[in-house]
Amino acid sequence: MLEIAIGAIIVALIFDFVNGFNDSANSVATVIGTRVLKPIHAVGLSAAMNFIGPFVFGVAVAATIAKGIVSPDDITVYMIVGGLAGAIGWSTLCTYFGLPISNSHSLVGGIMGAGIAGLGFEKLVYGGLTKVFAGIVIAPIGGIIFGLLVTTLIITVFASRKPGPVNKTFGRLQIISSAWFALTHGANDGQKTMGIIVLILFSAGLIPDLEMPLWVIFAAATAMGLGTFFGGYKVIKTLGVKITKLKPYQGFAAETSGGLMLAVFAVFGIPASTTHAITGTIMGSGAARRKRAVRWKVSRQIVFSWLITIPGAAGLGIGFTYLINLFV
Repeated sequence: MLEIAIGAIIVALIFDFVNGFNDSANSVATVIGTRVLKPIHAVGLSAAMNFIGPFVFGVAVAATIAKGIVSPDDITVYMIVGGLAGAIGWSTLCTYFGLPISNSHSLVGGIMGAGIAGLGFEKLVYGGLTKVFAGIVIAPIGGIIFGLLVTTLIITVFASRKPGPVNKTFGRLQIISSAWFALTHGANDGQKTMGIIVLILFSAGLIPDLEMPLWVIFAAATAMGLGTFFGGYKVIKTLGVKITKLKPYQGFAAETSGGLMLAVFAVFGIPASTTHAITGTIMGSGAARRKRAVRWKVSRQIVFSWLITIPGAAGLGIGFTYLINLFV
């Protein structure tokens, strides 16, 4: 069982790397889209802040993942591997096509699918899943509202100033806001793999309860940071360029408001989607200038990818779990 658990932990860290690879776009798209930083510099900054995030905000989200999807007393290591395989498969597929999907919901969907395949619907933890689905609704809608309000406030305050100095000032501030969003991104998304690793250790009987060892935090944060550094530039292009053309003040507003939402989610243990949050704030920031500034067709495509993520990853999780059961 020890060998299986080690293999499962390696698979979980691979997912964390893929998570960072896709979600690198979340924390650097706007700062690249506004041309404040070059991609390599932006991704390097994001990787460092993603690593730090879990150490700053605690592990409440990890606890939700470990305890709030499938009954931890009943799920097996083999099921967890099947769920992770489903999540990795879905995330990789969407990264290839440049879709900024929620890796958080890929993970939730994959583990849900594995639980359904191995235990049935009755072993799903509906209280924890309620938090997940609340985040699905709140993150994009709240993002649009926050992005719209913060951007409108900035426009109102600086309406009489010359555009050149304003853009230069917010260009510098955007480096700070980008780092802030990356920090909260790591605090939220970085914790999800930690929860899975703790669940693996508990299911294999290697720890007596669902407590978080320090080495798990360090390992997951490192995998996330490395994945971010080698991030997916197709997704960066979709978020930073295709949705709307951003000015530095809009990028600052989007990152600041998105990071604020993620910080609140991290504290309350809600495994929200950073993709949903930043996409919503980008839409809100673009619409504050004028409604037609947002390419709503692209936005609709992104929303469609959100809607199919949990069922898509769950389907793959079910398939991989059944496949694994044929050999064990």
